[in-house]
Amino acid sequence: MFARLVGESFVRNPRRKVLTAAALVVGMAVATSTLTMALDVGDRLAREFRSFGANLIVTPQSDTLPVEIGGVDYRPVDEGAYLHEAGLGKLKTIFWRHNIVGFTPFLDVPALAENAQVTLIGVWYEHNVPVPDGTQFTTGASVTHPWWKIQGRWFRDAADECVLGGAFAAAHPEFAVGKTIRVARDAGGGQSSALVVTGVASAGGAEDRGVFVPLAVAQKISGHAGEFRQLFVSALTKPADAFSERDPQSMTSAEYDRWFCSPYISSISLQIRQVLPGVEVRAIRRVAETEGRILSRVGALLWIVTLAALAAAALAVAATSATTVLERRSEVGIMKAIGATNALVAAIFVAEQLMLAVAGGAIGFVLGSGLALVLGRSVFGAPASPRILLLPVVLGIAAIIAIVGSLIPLRRAARFDPAPVLRGE
Repeated sequence: MFARLVGESFVRNPRRKVLTAAALVVGMAVATSTLTMALDVGDRLAREFRSFGANLIVTPQSDTLPVEIGGVDYRPVDEGAYLHEAGLGKLKTIFWRHNIVGFTPFLDVPALAENAQVTLIGVWYEHNVPVPDGTQFTTGASVTHPWWKIQGRWFRDAADECVLGGAFAAAHPEFAVGKTIRVARDAGGGQSSALVVTGVASAGGAEDRGVFVPLAVAQKISGHAGEFRQLFVSALTKPADAFSERDPQSMTSAEYDRWFCSPYISSISLQIRQVLPGVEVRAIRRVAETEGRILSRVGALLWIVTLAALAAAALAVAATSATTVLERRSEVGIMKAIGATNALVAAIFVAEQLMLAVAGGAIGFVLGSGLALVLGRSVFGAPASPRILLLPVVLGIAAIIAIVGSLIPLRRAARFDPAPVLRGE
């Protein structure tokens, strides 16, 4: 009998049901698309930000103070501490190893190019690093410094080649692409190499006054085989918050596990220190803070749009439910007159709303997933992946909205006195 009453209600009053379902479809479609984007936007924006370069810098913990002029380290080659490149593959074994997008070691060496004083900037451009699990990881400045522009081509890491900085090339037009130049540690001879110029690079900083060379060449000329001074790391991180800034030593065991298992820049820095003992890891604050602010604001905007869509759907459901209850006053009065309790009357209305919620939520999920694909393609250049796990969440939200929107009308129906209603008063 209960199912029959609910079914007859849909047959006899389809218009209000369609309006309620339409409100739920629109609200759930918007909620599905924004929730999909909110879940996807963090990873997408983080990967987009990695095109701006590294966000962590690793240096020896016991290093001497650098002597920098215009961003170039002018300390004598024999001063300061060094790190060993042999252990860099361990960076791909930390808990958040998949968040390590790339890393590049740097070794600056004051030298002579023919008779011109210059700083050799030893780096990897595209280098295969062996990982302890037996795999290879390709990384270098092409990943951590993608804004470097090149006229010609970059050197090969295993070749005796070099790339001139833009300012150095302008000051020394005799060093053209295709020419061979000899670089040495000092005028007295010592270690030297004949390098073929393969291109001219524009880095937008002090590096433009130097000469880029493969790291192995800089190590040979400096006499520090297998060593480097700085390591730039590009890692996918989540925005910092008050919890991420806490001292891990003051955390409880549960708090520490939560912090360690979150890709905060602080937790990734700790994991780097664990696999590379004796290093200091610092965030490049300007990059990290900018990323954090943008990610937080975009995420907050999407959540605000989601809540606004849900609130609008709830108001629409409440309005149609109130109208439905008023139109069915006679029906409610008859049910009460023949002995129906307030609970039974409410159950009939709630069952109707739940059926509408399931139908509207399912249709809204399909439409919202399609909308997320369109928005992802137009905003990020790649469609947002549909998340089937959101379906039960959307259906649950639709049910809550349908019930909450019906509470006030149901409370009003519970107060109906059958006698006046049946008399038409």
